[in-house]
Amino acid sequence: MPSFAAGDELPELEVVPDRYVTVRYAGASGDFNPIHIDEEFAKQVGLPGRILHGLWTMAQVARAQTEAAGGPHTLRRLNVSFRGMGVLEEPITVKSTIRSIEDGVAHVDTEAWQAGTAIVRRSDADLQL
Repeated sequence: MPSFAAGDELPELEVVPDRYVTVRYAGASGDFNPIHIDEEFAKQVGLPGRILHGLWTMAQVARAQTEAAGGPHTLRRLNVSFRGMGVLEEPITVKSTIRSIEDGVAHVDTEAWQAGTAIVRRSDADLQL
C-alpha cells in the first residue's frame, strides 16, 4: 500500500482514446447516441466529430485514483464535474492532489485535461488507505 500525505500529487494517468473507443463503449454501456458513434451526424450538429462518452471519461478519473491507491477496493467516493468534451485520438491526462487525510481516508482533488482544456474540473474522490 502506498504512503500518502496531504499535498502529495498522485501519479498522473495519461490515456489516448483510440478511434474505436466510443463504439466499444456504446456497446458496453447501451448509450448509442449518434454523437458518440456517427462521425457525420456529430459534425452536422456542430461537434468537431464523435465525442467521448462522459462516463468513459469519468472511468479514467476513477482508474487514476484506484491505480495510485492500490486497486478498485480503495475507491470510497467519486464526484466528477464535466467541463468540456473529450475527443478521440488526443491524450487525456488525469492529475490528482491529496487535499487532506482523515481517519485513513485520503480526500483527493482531481482534474482531467485534453489539448490544454480541462474536460473534468473540481472533482474529488475519497480513497481508503
